[in-house]
Amino acid sequence: MNNLFVVAAALLFSASVCLGQHNGHAAKIPENVEKLLQKHACLACHKADTRVVGPAYLEVAKKKYSKEQILELVYNPKPANWPGYPPMSPMKHVPKEDVLVIAGWINSLAKK
Repeated sequence: MNNLFVVAAALLFSASVCLGQHNGHAAKIPENVEKLLQKHACLACHKADTRVVGPAYLEVAKKKYSKEQILELVYNPKPANWPGYPPMSPMKHVPKEDVLVIAGWINSLAKK
């Protein structure tokens, strides 16, 4: 019976790791932010808590950039800030208002 419990616990742990969950909770993207991320193709290279082409938004949040700094980096990326990642193309077509909404959400991730 004890072995069955250990196996079940190991399977649950493995499943949570495979699903990309951290501390039991995957980063939740609010609906309004997710729509903007999809509209501007951000999710092609970034995910909330998983490295894809670019860093996870949780990793960006750890840099403690202001919303204005994020805006500047979206328009004029600085590859030196992210060694080990391919350079991001400037995304000057994304409206400032949309970037600031996304930046606010990114910054909220640092508080969790």
